[in-house]
Amino acid sequence: MTTRIDARFNELKKQGRSAFVTFVMAGDPDPKTSLEIIKALPCAGSDLIEIGMPFTDPMADGPSIQAAGLRALKAGMTLKKTLAVVREFRKDDDATPLVLMGYYNPIYIYGVDKFLVDAKAAGVDGLIVVDLPPEEDSELCLPAMKAGLNFIRLATPTTDDRRLPAVLANTSGFVYYVSVTGITGSAAADSTAVAQAVSRIKRHTKLPICVGFGIRTPEAAGAIAANADGAVVGSALVDALSNSLDADGKASAKTVDAVAGLAASLAQGVRGTKPAAE
Repeated sequence: MTTRIDARFNELKKQGRSAFVTFVMAGDPDPKTSLEIIKALPCAGSDLIEIGMPFTDPMADGPSIQAAGLRALKAGMTLKKTLAVVREFRKDDDATPLVLMGYYNPIYIYGVDKFLVDAKAAGVDGLIVVDLPPEEDSELCLPAMKAGLNFIRLATPTTDDRRLPAVLANTSGFVYYVSVTGITGSAAADSTAVAQAVSRIKRHTKLPICVGFGIRTPEAAGAIAANADGAVVGSALVDALSNSLDADGKASAKTVDAVAGLAASLAQGVRGTKPAAE
């Protein structure tokens, strides 16, 4: 069965270019603005959207994404409302792949079987659950695959050749390579080291490899995209959102454009094109 994720990567392969993958937090800074931002991302050049599921204890996330999650929770965001955002998005866009990214706890509390049925019905294509190792595949990974969702696994600079087969065993959609050791938004990605890591992982899998963490500029996105099947940007977009908020921390008239504008320039970096002169 071909998912939207598979279809998108096949399409990009024919075009001979890498994917621009964006990450934003569901419900940040509020559910309505969050939906507007997610709707604006494909027009800004995003090929695939990762939507964060807000959680109180996001251990792999740096300060920017932690703050985004807290803003979303404060605005009343829940996993049920996150699925509602996906449903709304799908009314106008049936092509852009959507991946929910986060931690197992909210899914476990929602109920795995119910969550998978509801996520699939809403129009979710894949899951990235950062705190479930391959040893726990029976918890969520295998049921997700059975439900027709891609289960996307993270590989890191510390994932050696002995560990890689376990990480890749039930992975589908793409492999998410974490370019820096540590939390999101903490350091810049080294494109030379990333190129070596990507070619090493490619010896073990035919899946596309997308690289995230540490990509903040169009130049950096272009350098990563030159050696990988996709470049993922999250913290930089979340920071653009945060910097656009008013004095009370609420969405301003600039918020949606601030995120979409940065996304558009990053997309041009991934595509190796220069922004048009003003």
